[in-house]
Amino acid sequence: KKLRKYLKPKDCLLFIAAKAPVKSVEMLIKNLLMCSTVCSVIKKISISHLVYISSDAVYSDSSKLLTEKSYTQPSSLHGLMHLSREIMLKNVFKGPICFLRPTLIYGENDPHNGYGPNRFFRLAKKNKAIKLFGKGEELRDHVWVEDVAKIVIKVLLNRSDGVLNIATGEVLSFEKIAKLIIKLTNSSSKIKNVKRNGPMPHNGYRSFNVSSLKKAFPNFKYHKISEALYKIKELY
Repeated sequence: KKLRKYLKPKDCLLFIAAKAPVKSVEMLIKNLLMCSTVCSVIKKISISHLVYISSDAVYSDSSKLLTEKSYTQPSSLHGLMHLSREIMLKNVFKGPICFLRPTLIYGENDPHNGYGPNRFFRLAKKNKAIKLFGKGEELRDHVWVEDVAKIVIKVLLNRSDGVLNIATGEVLSFEKIAKLIIKLTNSSSKIKNVKRNGPMPHNGYRSFNVSSLKKAFPNFKYHKISEALYKIKELY
């Protein structure tokens, strides 16, 4: 009822809300119920465009560059949640719908204090030890939240339809990111290697072919992680 009061016919709906990251079946069910509510409203109000912020967690692990056509068989509850929501939304909305699948997002005011740049920055500013799982050797793509927002705006303004990964195409190890942040902040933090609780996520490699983004928005350029970290270092 609350959502129906806000939505009007011909509106664009940007669906971001989620309890994340999903770490239990209970959280999974709550997120699916949340999506079910949105679906019930979409059935009653003829919106003109739907954009859903999904996740690259929907993809299976691969040693090859991931694309929007890569196999989707998530190994995590978080990935299962997003893929299920995509299917639910696709089944009820027949207009232009865009699924955005960002990889690891970093930036100031991150509410999750996620492992990686967000946590490393906070620890470095306090001169506390930065703990890396294993040797921090896994290679991952990280995307600045400001770049994510700019892409979302472009998608909304262009009424984009389809699937689009949000990733820079650049991969760095967590160890290199930690060292870069320590240097940028002139921190006295030390890197501490800790034993992993389980297998290395994604077999230590998660990289993307970003040609679809370049084709869709040829004038858009991602910030390299070194550039973005320099810009946000004073904001933590």
